[in-house]
Amino acid sequence: MKLRLFSAIAASTLFLADASGAAATKTAVFAGGCFWSAEKALESAPGVISAVSGYSGGTSTKPTYENHTGHLEAVKVTYDPAKISYAKLVSHFYRNIDPTDPTGQICDKGPAYRTAVFVSNPQERAVAEAERMSVEKLLGAKVTVTTRAAAPFYDAEAYHQDFAKKNPGHYERYRIGCGRDRVLKVVWGGR
Repeated sequence: MKLRLFSAIAASTLFLADASGAAATKTAVFAGGCFWSAEKALESAPGVISAVSGYSGGTSTKPTYENHTGHLEAVKVTYDPAKISYAKLVSHFYRNIDPTDPTGQICDKGPAYRTAVFVSNPQERAVAEAERMSVEKLLGAKVTVTTRAAAPFYDAEAYHQDFAKKNPGHYERYRIGCGRDRVLKVVWGGR
């Protein structure tokens, strides 16, 4: 009897751990210019479980790197809200972009490289808007990051996923050539 009771308790504990583990994660989508850089920056935040490069915000249902007109290059982040709040995640996103650039990010220019926070509910919208206003005040400049309603997210091609990890030399040459670190230092300084 004790063995059956222990087995039943152990099984229900495993079930609860699985259920609470799955329910504990949330997702958020950000467009921060080149998805290689956004993915690298966002996955470094404590509490982030994964970051996936892709496309969002457009109307086509099969965007590709060669044809994603109307979509922004975006990153879908899965995170643990017990380790990082949505507000801290949005703040981390902002501090890894130039939020004042209306034409893209750093050396990547054009509609696909514009910045946005895609929100799923009124609470996320309030957080994103509060951060935008806070950053405008902090920088003393107009912030061009838009807050947009969540839209379908489409994973980018496999060769774009974890690009900075899989191709560190290529990515670092791109990052240095683009001047990303220099621009972020100018924008954010010691703030």
